[in-house]
Amino acid sequence: MDFNHSEERRMLQDTLHRYLSDNYDAKQRAISVGYVKGCSEKIWSDFAELGVIGALFAEEHGGFGGGGFDIAVVFEELGRFACVEPLMASGVMAGRLLSELGSEDQKALIGDVIGGQLKIVPALEEPQSRYDLDAVETTAERVEGGYRLNGTKSVAIGGPSADKLIVSARGAEGLQLFLVDADASGVERYSYPNLDGYHASDIALVNAVVPASACLGTSKAVLPALDAARAAGVVALCAEAVGAMEAAKDLTAEYLRVRTQFGRALGKFQALQHRMSTVLIEIEQARSALINVAGHLSAEPSLRDKHVSAAKNLIGRVAQLVCEETIQLHGGIGMTEEYALGQYAKRLMMIDHQLGDVDYYLERFVGAMQREAAREAMS
Repeated sequence: MDFNHSEERRMLQDTLHRYLSDNYDAKQRAISVGYVKGCSEKIWSDFAELGVIGALFAEEHGGFGGGGFDIAVVFEELGRFACVEPLMASGVMAGRLLSELGSEDQKALIGDVIGGQLKIVPALEEPQSRYDLDAVETTAERVEGGYRLNGTKSVAIGGPSADKLIVSARGAEGLQLFLVDADASGVERYSYPNLDGYHASDIALVNAVVPASACLGTSKAVLPALDAARAAGVVALCAEAVGAMEAAKDLTAEYLRVRTQFGRALGKFQALQHRMSTVLIEIEQARSALINVAGHLSAEPSLRDKHVSAAKNLIGRVAQLVCEETIQLHGGIGMTEEYALGQYAKRLMMIDHQLGDVDYYLERFVGAMQREAAREAMS
Protein backbone atom coordinates (compact mmCIF):
# COMPACT_ATOMS: atom_id res chain seq x y z
CA MET A 1 0.00 0.00 0.00
CA ASP A 2 1.37 3.40 -1.02
CA PHE A 3 1.40 5.89 1.87
CA ASN A 4 3.11 8.66 -0.12
CA HIS A 5 1.20 11.91 -0.55
CA SER A 6 -0.21 12.89 -3.91
CA GLU A 7 1.68 15.49 -5.92
CA GLU A 8 -0.86 18.19 -4.91
CA ARG A 9 -0.43 17.41 -1.22
CA ARG A 10 3.35 17.39 -1.51
CA MET A 11 3.21 20.80 -3.18
CA LEU A 12 0.95 22.09 -0.40
CA GLN A 13 3.26 20.67 2.25
CA ASP A 14 6.38 22.14 0.62
CA THR A 15 4.72 25.54 0.16
CA LEU A 16 3.54 25.72 3.76
CA HIS A 17 6.88 24.47 5.08
CA ARG A 18 8.80 27.12 3.14
CA TYR A 19 6.43 29.87 4.23
CA LEU A 20 6.63 28.93 7.91
CA SER A 21 10.41 28.52 7.71
CA ASP A 22 10.74 32.06 6.37
CA ASN A 23 8.02 33.78 8.39
CA TYR A 24 7.18 31.89 11.57
CA ASP A 25 10.14 31.82 13.92
CA ALA A 26 10.04 32.06 17.71
CA LYS A 27 9.81 35.86 17.52
CA GLN A 28 6.77 35.78 15.24
CA ARG A 29 5.12 33.16 17.44
CA ALA A 30 5.61 35.39 20.47
CA ILE A 31 4.10 38.30 18.55
CA SER A 32 1.03 36.22 17.60
CA VAL A 33 0.61 35.02 21.19
CA GLY A 34 0.90 38.61 22.39
CA TYR A 35 -2.01 39.89 20.31
CA VAL A 36 -5.29 40.33 22.16
CA LYS A 37 -6.98 38.04 19.64
CA GLY A 38 -4.21 35.46 19.93
CA CYS A 39 -3.28 35.35 16.26
CA SER A 40 -1.77 37.46 13.51
CA GLU A 41 -4.15 38.81 10.86
CA LYS A 42 -1.20 38.98 8.44
CA ILE A 43 -0.36 35.30 8.93
CA TRP A 44 -4.02 34.37 8.60
CA SER A 45 -4.33 36.35 5.38
CA ASP A 46 -1.20 34.66 4.04
CA PHE A 47 -2.64 31.23 4.89
CA ALA A 48 -5.71 32.09 2.85
CA GLU A 49 -3.63 33.35 -0.08
CA LEU A 50 -1.46 30.21 -0.05
CA GLY A 51 -4.56 28.00 -0.15
CA VAL A 52 -3.94 26.51 3.29
CA ILE A 53 -7.50 27.21 4.49
CA GLY A 54 -8.96 26.05 1.19
CA ALA A 55 -7.19 22.70 1.59
CA LEU A 56 -9.46 21.98 4.57
CA PHE A 57 -12.67 22.18 2.49
CA ALA A 58 -14.07 19.91 -0.21
CA GLU A 59 -14.36 21.09 -3.80
CA GLU A 60 -18.15 21.37 -3.66
CA HIS A 61 -17.74 23.99 -0.94
CA GLY A 62 -15.12 26.05 -2.73
CA GLY A 63 -11.99 24.30 -1.43
CA PHE A 64 -9.69 21.74 -3.00
CA GLY A 65 -9.26 19.06 -0.35
CA GLY A 66 -11.10 18.37 2.87
CA GLY A 67 -9.97 14.74 3.21
CA GLY A 68 -8.15 13.22 6.14
CA PHE A 69 -4.76 13.39 4.46
CA ASP A 70 -5.29 17.02 3.39
CA ILE A 71 -5.91 17.91 7.03
CA ALA A 72 -2.90 15.86 8.15
CA VAL A 73 -0.52 17.56 5.69
CA VAL A 74 -1.49 21.04 6.88
CA PHE A 75 -1.48 20.37 10.60
CA GLU A 76 1.74 18.40 10.72
CA GLU A 77 3.53 21.48 9.41
CA LEU A 78 1.68 23.75 11.83
CA GLY A 79 2.75 21.47 14.68
CA ARG A 80 6.34 21.46 13.49
CA PHE A 81 6.48 25.25 13.87
CA ALA A 82 4.27 25.49 17.00
CA CYS A 83 1.85 27.73 15.08
CA VAL A 84 -0.93 29.18 17.28
CA GLU A 85 -3.32 30.44 14.59
CA PRO A 86 -6.76 28.77 15.22
CA LEU A 87 -7.06 26.79 12.00
CA MET A 88 -8.43 23.67 13.67
CA ALA A 89 -11.33 25.52 15.26
CA SER A 90 -12.28 27.70 12.30
CA GLY A 91 -11.08 25.76 9.27
CA VAL A 92 -11.77 22.18 10.36
CA MET A 93 -14.53 21.90 12.97
CA ALA A 94 -16.62 24.98 12.20
CA GLY A 95 -16.06 24.39 8.50
CA ARG A 96 -17.37 20.81 8.76
CA LEU A 97 -20.46 21.89 10.65
CA LEU A 98 -21.25 24.65 8.16
CA SER A 99 -20.65 22.34 5.19
CA GLU A 100 -22.86 19.57 6.55
CA LEU A 101 -25.67 21.45 8.28
CA GLY A 102 -25.72 24.94 6.83
CA SER A 103 -28.50 26.44 4.73
CA GLU A 104 -27.59 27.94 1.39
CA ASP A 105 -27.11 31.36 2.99
CA GLN A 106 -24.96 29.87 5.76
CA LYS A 107 -22.87 27.83 3.33
CA ALA A 108 -22.24 31.02 1.38
CA LEU A 109 -20.11 32.15 4.33
CA ILE A 110 -17.60 29.38 3.59
CA GLY A 111 -16.14 31.44 0.77
CA ASP A 112 -15.27 34.20 3.23
CA VAL A 113 -13.76 31.64 5.61
CA ILE A 114 -11.56 30.23 2.84
CA GLY A 115 -10.65 33.76 1.75
CA GLY A 116 -9.52 34.67 5.27
CA GLN A 117 -12.10 37.42 5.79
CA LEU A 118 -14.20 35.51 8.35
CA LYS A 119 -13.41 33.34 11.37
CA ILE A 120 -16.13 31.06 12.70
CA VAL A 121 -15.36 29.15 15.89
CA PRO A 122 -17.36 26.37 17.59
CA ALA A 123 -18.36 26.90 21.23
CA LEU A 124 -19.56 23.44 22.22
CA GLU A 125 -18.13 22.38 25.56
CA GLU A 126 -19.49 23.41 28.95
CA PRO A 127 -18.05 23.35 32.47
CA GLN A 128 -19.80 20.07 33.33
CA SER A 129 -19.63 18.31 29.95
CA ARG A 130 -16.15 16.70 30.13
CA TYR A 131 -15.83 16.16 26.37
CA ASP A 132 -19.43 14.90 25.95
CA LEU A 133 -20.89 17.02 23.15
CA ASP A 134 -24.41 15.91 24.07
CA ALA A 135 -24.08 17.08 27.71
CA VAL A 136 -25.50 20.53 27.00
CA GLU A 137 -27.27 22.67 29.59
CA THR A 138 -27.38 25.86 27.52
CA THR A 139 -31.03 26.49 26.66
CA ALA A 140 -32.71 27.64 23.46
CA GLU A 141 -36.17 29.06 24.13
CA ARG A 142 -38.47 29.79 21.22
CA VAL A 143 -39.48 33.44 20.99
CA GLU A 144 -41.17 35.40 18.29
CA GLY A 145 -39.04 35.20 15.17
CA GLY A 146 -36.21 33.17 16.70
CA TYR A 147 -34.61 31.81 19.87
CA ARG A 148 -33.37 33.13 23.20
CA LEU A 149 -30.09 31.51 24.33
CA ASN A 150 -28.91 31.25 27.93
CA GLY A 151 -25.91 29.33 29.23
CA THR A 152 -22.13 29.12 29.46
CA LYS A 153 -19.55 27.69 27.06
CA SER A 154 -16.01 26.84 28.16
CA VAL A 155 -12.60 27.03 26.50
CA ALA A 156 -13.64 27.92 22.97
CA ILE A 157 -10.24 27.80 21.23
CA GLY A 158 -9.92 30.77 18.89
CA GLY A 159 -12.80 32.54 20.62
CA PRO A 160 -11.03 35.92 20.97
CA SER A 161 -10.58 36.21 17.19
CA ALA A 162 -13.99 34.80 16.20
CA ASP A 163 -16.39 36.85 14.10
CA LYS A 164 -19.13 34.25 14.57
CA LEU A 165 -19.68 31.34 16.95
CA ILE A 166 -21.38 27.99 16.45
CA VAL A 167 -23.17 27.41 19.75
CA SER A 168 -24.89 24.22 20.91
CA ALA A 169 -28.05 24.53 22.99
CA ARG A 170 -30.95 22.35 24.04
CA GLY A 171 -34.45 23.39 23.08
CA ALA A 172 -37.91 21.85 22.81
CA GLU A 173 -36.79 20.02 19.65
CA GLY A 174 -33.65 18.59 21.26
CA LEU A 175 -30.00 19.44 20.69
CA GLN A 176 -29.55 22.33 18.25
CA LEU A 177 -26.73 24.44 16.82
CA PHE A 178 -26.90 28.17 16.21
CA LEU A 179 -24.71 30.53 14.22
CA VAL A 180 -24.27 33.57 16.49
CA ASP A 181 -22.47 36.86 15.92
CA ALA A 182 -19.63 36.97 18.45
CA ASP A 183 -20.36 40.62 19.27
CA ALA A 184 -24.14 40.25 19.44
CA SER A 185 -26.11 41.61 22.38
CA GLY A 186 -26.17 39.08 25.21
CA VAL A 187 -22.92 37.39 24.14
CA GLU A 188 -20.06 38.02 26.57
CA ARG A 189 -16.55 36.72 25.92
CA TYR A 190 -13.95 36.26 28.65
CA SER A 191 -10.70 35.62 26.81
CA TYR A 192 -7.30 34.38 27.98
CA PRO A 193 -4.14 32.64 26.74
CA ASN A 194 -3.77 28.96 27.56
CA LEU A 195 -0.58 27.32 28.77
CA ASP A 196 0.47 26.56 25.18
CA GLY A 197 -0.07 30.09 23.85
CA TYR A 198 -3.37 29.37 22.13
CA HIS A 199 -6.04 31.88 23.13
CA ALA A 200 -9.49 30.74 24.20
CA SER A 201 -12.72 32.24 25.50
CA ASP A 202 -15.33 31.35 28.05
CA ILE A 203 -18.62 32.57 26.64
CA ALA A 204 -21.68 33.63 28.61
CA LEU A 205 -24.99 33.75 26.75
CA VAL A 206 -27.39 35.98 28.66
CA ASN A 207 -30.76 36.30 26.93
CA ALA A 208 -29.00 36.37 23.56
CA VAL A 209 -31.72 36.47 20.89
CA VAL A 210 -30.98 35.03 17.46
CA PRO A 211 -33.28 34.75 14.43
CA ALA A 212 -34.74 31.41 13.36
CA SER A 213 -32.41 31.53 10.34
CA ALA A 214 -29.43 31.17 12.72
CA CYS A 215 -30.33 27.53 13.40
CA LEU A 216 -27.94 25.03 11.75
CA GLY A 217 -29.65 21.93 10.37
CA THR A 218 -32.28 19.81 12.08
CA SER A 219 -32.04 18.57 15.64
CA LYS A 220 -31.85 14.97 14.43
CA ALA A 221 -28.76 15.72 12.32
CA VAL A 222 -26.85 17.71 14.94
CA LEU A 223 -25.20 14.98 17.01
CA PRO A 224 -23.94 12.94 14.00
CA ALA A 225 -22.55 16.17 12.52
CA LEU A 226 -20.84 17.03 15.81
CA ASP A 227 -19.25 13.57 15.93
CA ALA A 228 -18.01 13.96 12.34
CA ALA A 229 -16.60 17.42 13.06
CA ARG A 230 -14.87 16.15 16.20
CA ALA A 231 -13.37 13.25 14.23
CA ALA A 232 -11.90 15.72 11.73
CA GLY A 233 -10.65 17.84 14.62
CA VAL A 234 -8.94 14.82 16.17
CA VAL A 235 -7.16 14.08 12.88
CA ALA A 236 -5.91 17.68 12.88
CA LEU A 237 -4.73 17.42 16.49
CA CYS A 238 -3.01 14.07 15.90
CA ALA A 239 -1.18 15.50 12.90
CA GLU A 240 -0.18 18.59 14.85
CA ALA A 241 1.12 16.36 17.64
CA VAL A 242 3.21 14.31 15.21
CA GLY A 243 4.72 17.50 13.77
CA ALA A 244 5.49 18.84 17.25
CA MET A 245 7.07 15.53 18.29
CA GLU A 246 9.24 15.53 15.16
CA ALA A 247 10.42 19.05 15.98
CA ALA A 248 11.14 18.12 19.61
CA LYS A 249 13.06 15.06 18.42
CA ASP A 250 15.13 17.12 15.97
CA LEU A 251 15.96 19.68 18.67
CA THR A 252 17.08 16.89 20.99
CA ALA A 253 19.15 15.10 18.36
CA GLU A 254 20.97 18.35 17.56
CA TYR A 255 21.53 19.07 21.26
CA LEU A 256 23.02 15.62 21.81
CA ARG A 257 25.28 16.14 18.80
CA VAL A 258 26.79 19.46 19.92
CA ARG A 259 26.66 19.30 23.74
CA THR A 260 29.74 17.69 25.25
CA GLN A 261 30.53 16.12 28.58
CA PHE A 262 33.77 14.49 29.68
CA GLY A 263 35.21 15.49 26.32
CA ARG A 264 32.60 13.60 24.29
CA ALA A 265 29.34 14.58 22.60
CA LEU A 266 26.35 13.46 24.64
CA GLY A 267 25.10 11.53 21.64
CA LYS A 268 28.09 9.20 21.92
CA PHE A 269 26.86 7.76 25.24
CA GLN A 270 25.10 4.47 24.66
CA ALA A 271 22.49 4.93 27.37
CA LEU A 272 21.34 8.19 25.74
CA GLN A 273 21.38 6.57 22.32
CA HIS A 274 18.98 3.90 23.61
CA ARG A 275 16.62 6.51 25.00
CA MET A 276 16.71 8.46 21.76
CA SER A 277 15.99 5.27 19.83
CA THR A 278 12.89 4.76 21.93
CA VAL A 279 11.72 8.27 21.04
CA LEU A 280 12.26 7.60 17.32
CA ILE A 281 10.36 4.31 17.42
CA GLU A 282 7.42 5.78 19.35
CA ILE A 283 7.12 8.73 16.96
CA GLU A 284 7.01 6.32 14.01
CA GLN A 285 4.24 4.42 15.76
CA ALA A 286 2.37 7.69 16.25
CA ARG A 287 2.79 8.50 12.56
CA SER A 288 1.34 5.11 11.63
CA ALA A 289 -1.67 5.85 13.85
CA LEU A 290 -2.07 9.22 12.12
CA ILE A 291 -2.01 7.61 8.67
CA ASN A 292 -4.57 5.06 9.82
CA VAL A 293 -7.04 7.58 11.25
CA ALA A 294 -6.65 9.97 8.31
CA GLY A 295 -7.47 7.11 5.96
CA HIS A 296 -10.61 6.24 7.94
CA LEU A 297 -11.99 9.77 8.35
CA SER A 298 -14.57 9.18 5.60
CA ALA A 299 -15.48 5.67 6.77
CA GLU A 300 -18.90 4.85 8.22
CA PRO A 301 -19.31 6.39 11.71
CA SER A 302 -18.76 3.37 13.96
CA LEU A 303 -15.57 2.34 12.13
CA ARG A 304 -14.35 5.94 11.93
CA ASP A 305 -14.92 6.55 15.62
CA LYS A 306 -13.09 3.36 16.60
CA HIS A 307 -9.98 4.47 14.72
CA VAL A 308 -10.33 8.04 16.03
CA SER A 309 -10.36 6.72 19.60
CA ALA A 310 -7.38 4.45 19.02
CA ALA A 311 -5.30 7.19 17.40
CA LYS A 312 -6.05 9.91 19.97
CA ASN A 313 -5.27 7.55 22.85
CA LEU A 314 -2.03 6.24 21.37
CA ILE A 315 -0.73 9.62 20.22
CA GLY A 316 -1.54 11.14 23.60
CA ARG A 317 0.50 8.47 25.36
CA VAL A 318 3.39 8.78 22.92
CA ALA A 319 3.38 12.57 23.27
CA GLN A 320 3.79 12.29 27.02
CA LEU A 321 6.73 9.93 26.61
CA VAL A 322 8.37 12.17 24.01
CA CYS A 323 7.95 15.24 26.24
CA GLU A 324 9.47 13.49 29.24
CA GLU A 325 12.39 11.97 27.35
CA THR A 326 13.35 15.01 25.29
CA ILE A 327 13.24 17.32 28.33
CA GLN A 328 15.31 14.90 30.41
CA LEU A 329 17.83 14.44 27.59
CA HIS A 330 18.25 18.21 27.45
CA GLY A 331 18.58 18.66 31.18
CA GLY A 332 17.80 22.03 32.73
CA ILE A 333 17.64 23.99 29.46
CA GLY A 334 14.67 21.89 28.38
CA MET A 335 12.58 23.51 31.13
CA THR A 336 13.32 27.13 30.25
CA GLU A 337 10.72 29.48 28.80
CA GLU A 338 13.06 30.83 26.14
CA TYR A 339 13.98 27.46 24.65
CA ALA A 340 11.66 26.12 21.93
CA LEU A 341 11.39 22.63 23.41
CA GLY A 342 9.25 23.92 26.25
CA GLN A 343 6.73 25.34 23.78
CA TYR A 344 6.40 21.99 22.03
CA ALA A 345 6.01 20.15 25.32
CA LYS A 346 3.28 22.51 26.52
CA ARG A 347 1.42 22.25 23.24
CA LEU A 348 1.60 18.45 23.26
CA MET A 349 0.19 18.32 26.77
CA MET A 350 -2.68 20.63 25.78
CA ILE A 351 -3.42 18.63 22.62
CA ASP A 352 -4.06 15.61 24.85
CA HIS A 353 -6.85 17.54 26.61
CA GLN A 354 -8.46 18.97 23.49
CA LEU A 355 -11.59 17.15 22.28
CA GLY A 356 -10.94 14.33 24.77
CA ASP A 357 -7.91 12.98 26.64
CA VAL A 358 -6.33 9.51 26.61
CA ASP A 359 -8.67 8.17 29.30
CA TYR A 360 -11.77 9.43 27.51
CA TYR A 361 -10.78 7.79 24.23
CA LEU A 362 -9.73 4.57 25.93
CA GLU A 363 -13.26 4.30 27.33
CA ARG A 364 -14.74 5.04 23.90
CA PHE A 365 -12.51 2.45 22.24
CA VAL A 366 -13.36 -0.23 24.79
CA GLY A 367 -17.06 0.54 24.39
CA ALA A 368 -16.80 0.31 20.60
CA MET A 369 -15.05 -3.06 20.80
CA GLN A 370 -17.63 -4.39 23.24
CA ARG A 371 -20.49 -3.33 20.97
CA GLU A 372 -18.72 -4.92 18.01
CA ALA A 373 -18.26 -8.18 19.92
CA ALA A 374 -21.94 -8.17 20.94
CA ARG A 375 -23.04 -7.71 17.33
CA GLU A 376 -20.83 -10.59 16.20
CA ALA A 377 -22.20 -12.80 18.98
CA MET A 378 -25.78 -12.11 17.88
CA SER A 379 -25.10 -12.73 14.20
